[in-house]
Amino acid sequence: MFVLVVNLRIKPENVERFMAMVLANAREARNEPGCRQFDVLVDPQEKTKAMLYEVYNDEKAFEAHQQTPHFKKYLAEAVPLLVSRERHVYRRAAP
Repeated sequence: MFVLVVNLRIKPENVERFMAMVLANAREARNEPGCRQFDVLVDPQEKTKAMLYEVYNDEKAFEAHQQTPHFKKYLAEAVPLLVSRERHVYRRAAP
């Protein structure tokens, strides 16, 4: 399994607009064959802090996600609304 955690800081004036865009991207991603989970999490104390938790079958499925029109639109339109975006890749530890 391929897991991606993305820590986001949203520019305060862009929170509402960004959330609409990121939620649209997540809805589309959940319909992709290799996507097992795509959650958008928000800090209850600080609306400018959010996190994406994405689980794919493998790295190939994530690469396919990055080629979709909805992801490219998200990158072009939503990412500029951020202060920062930190991506971290994880793999499930062997039992």
